Amino acid sequence: MNTTHDPIRHIKYLRQSLSQDNEAIGFFLSAGCPLSVDMPKGEWPLIPDVVNLTKYIHHELNDNEPYSKLIIELVKAEKNKNNIEDILSFLRGLVSVSKGGEVRGLTEEDLVGLEKLICEKIAVKIDVNLPGAETPYHKLAKWIRSIDRKIAVEIFTTNYDLLMEQSLEEMEIPYFDGFVGAKNPFFDLRALEDNLIPKHWSRLWKIHGSINWCQKKTGDQKRVYRTHPSHKESSHLIYPSHLKYEESRKMPYLALLDQLNRFIRKKSSFLVLSGYSFNDGHLNDVIVSALKSNPTAMVLGLMFGDFHIDGDEKYPEAYRLAKNQHNLNIWTNDAAIIGTNYGKWFYNENNDDEKEIFNFIKKINSEDHILCNSNVSFGDFKDFTTFLQRIIGSIKD
Repeated sequence: MNTTHDPIRHIKYLRQSLSQDNEAIGFFLSAGCPLSVDMPKGEWPLIPDVVNLTKYIHHELNDNEPYSKLIIELVKAEKNKNNIEDILSFLRGLVSVSKGGEVRGLTEEDLVGLEKLICEKIAVKIDVNLPGAETPYHKLAKWIRSIDRKIAVEIFTTNYDLLMEQSLEEMEIPYFDGFVGAKNPFFDLRALEDNLIPKHWSRLWKIHGSINWCQKKTGDQKRVYRTHPSHKESSHLIYPSHLKYEESRKMPYLALLDQLNRFIRKKSSFLVLSGYSFNDGHLNDVIVSALKSNPTAMVLGLMFGDFHIDGDEKYPEAYRLAKNQHNLNIWTNDAAIIGTNYGKWFYNENNDDEKEIFNFIKKINSEDHILCNSNVSFGDFKDFTTFLQRIIGSIKD
């Protein structure tokens, strides 16, 4: 008999988990989330995905000779020229070995200039504002604001944009992102590691850096500061991969990875992943190793679309990890891996359960029962945050 999963049961469990005010609850937002923001016709998406962002960079630097040479060398090294993160990783690898000479026909000056230019182009493209006050980001912010919590909500993101910051500030929700100060806000490692932050402040951890981070040289030291995204003082601090960065870049990156690890290791922690496709092996290692050390933790990956695409697994790495780790669950439109078991969504159409939950289930009739494309909404950040908005003020189970 094939395993099936009851969507009503698991949606109720999700609602109950999110209603706790004395447990660690977190959200991990990744590249798919900005795509869920509705835009006027012809203006979608608000922020392009990696492929289209790369096309934009190619177009902007089409006449740049060092950039053209870099792409040629990148292809020779069998890297992906259609992924801006691979391009930046390759570029920064060359910078690290270019001291005192050329590498692959490019000087240190060429490479450093390219890094700064590419990051500036990225910043211009993704320095955008949310359209209106009813976006998925605002709905998440409203849910955060809806209850006084004994343990603050933590938001982890690999995105460089400022969309989450905008929604939190428009909702007047205090948050801490690791930086303190006014003129040149600096990264406060002690406040992060020792949790010296008011409990009513939410936490926002930007694991891959941000367009409003920069690196400045003060005397003989390079330090990381938060600044305005349009600054021209130095290269924006964007981490496209788990490079072995120079010491001055390591501190925020490694500290925030440690924070993700610490969060998952908290007793009964619950982390919801949205817009993340499990393509970052280093982040996957951090998540899985923390789950292995803490059987009371739970990580739920909400994946966009069906389990398969054209007969192939859509998220093979996510599935592989979930089939071997009992407290990593993966939900897609038509199926899920829960407790290491794969199964289609299925429920009894005569179930007299709460009708509110049925609003988030789409039914597909078959011969003798009803299969449910359940949580189609939850794989889409827009519809998951609609669920969050609907449960605001609901009685705790």
